[in-house]
Amino acid sequence: MSLKEHMKKDKMSTECCHEDSCCHEEMSCKPHHHGHGGHCGGGQSNAIYGLGVVGALFYFLKGASTFALVITGIGKAIFWPAILMFKLLTYLNI
Repeated sequence: MSLKEHMKKDKMSTECCHEDSCCHEEMSCKPHHHGHGGHCGGGQSNAIYGLGVVGALFYFLKGASTFALVITGIGKAIFWPAILMFKLLTYLNI
């Protein structure tokens, strides 16, 4: 598939998903007829992750007094799920 065809397909898919007749007709998460996966239902987990990041920012930045601690706190706030899983799997020896 050429770059032009790929861009045309992406544009067509995006336009189709903004029409009420395609994606919002049924409130299901089935793949759509035009080749890309369904995108309905992902908002809840994104909102929960976002709240977790905001909470982690408050937690890690409340005592940050230097620029290095601020940058470290921002990094920890963004990557805390990965750090948590790494420590859990290390603890479980998996």
